[in-house]
Amino acid sequence: GAAVLALAARIAEAASVGSDAGWRTFNILHTAAARVAGLDLGFVPQAGGMDTAQMLKACRDGDMQIMIVLGADEVEVSGEDTLVVYIGSHGDTNAQGADVILPAATYTEKSATYVNLEGRAQMTSRAAFPPGDAKEDWAIIRALSARVGQTLPFDSLPELRAAMYKVVPVLARLDSVVAAQDQGVAGLAARLGALDAAPLVSPVKDFYLTNPIARASAIMAELSALKAQASARLAAAE
Repeated sequence: GAAVLALAARIAEAASVGSDAGWRTFNILHTAAARVAGLDLGFVPQAGGMDTAQMLKACRDGDMQIMIVLGADEVEVSGEDTLVVYIGSHGDTNAQGADVILPAATYTEKSATYVNLEGRAQMTSRAAFPPGDAKEDWAIIRALSARVGQTLPFDSLPELRAAMYKVVPVLARLDSVVAAQDQGVAGLAARLGALDAAPLVSPVKDFYLTNPIARASAIMAELSALKAQASARLAAAE
């Protein structure tokens, strides 16, 4: 993967020769929603921390006491000795085996900031209130922080946004794109690695069922079934 990324960066460098100043030829299509904003916020393992694979293994091995799953249903958390706390809106994969479920608002039930693939921050407004005891994600995490004696320094959405903008100012520049520096692409292009003949495979197994909201949709389930039937007929014809 590193070798493929380096080769793509070299192609981008070659394609940018003679282009206008500020023109960018390199971007990454991430496989998970919210990953761009997560990277902006620094949601990566810190010193002594674990990545996703390491956390999942720690749960299976009984080395993780508590795992808080924030709407993460594309991986399956399991472990008899781990207390799993699920925060989400549609009761998907990890809600089924969770020890505690804290119902969250879905995207139409909260005001939020999103960052698209080109790094453009955008803000949405709540269209409806969440049902029952469901709360916005930030409110759940704020309440949890108080329960464990590590109270977070905000009590409202404006206070949270002020703190977020202080740490990551680019998130306050709504509807604008700040181009990354060329040094990042140059650094990737300079990396070494051997390519092999293994084919590139899409991580998307079913286009219509790629997230909890889609998997809870009867229409998306029907489209998925129709696509599977069409693929089966095509295979039979071949």
